Amino acid sequence: MFEFQQYLGFLAFLTILTIGFWLMIFLITAIIPYWVFGGVREFLQERKAQKEAEQAE
Repeated sequence: MFEFQQYLGFLAFLTILTIGFWLMIFLITAIIPYWVFGGVREFLQERKAQKEAEQAE
């Protein structure tokens, strides 16, 4: 059978694995799309401002 130390190690491994899994899911579904769409929006705003500045000249 398992000794108590092995059982604690297995529980620690499962805890770290679960935390990593949910962190990865959170990053993929929330943080990365927010970062990408924010960057695209900022790029489009800068391009629009540049076009307006060229037309004003």
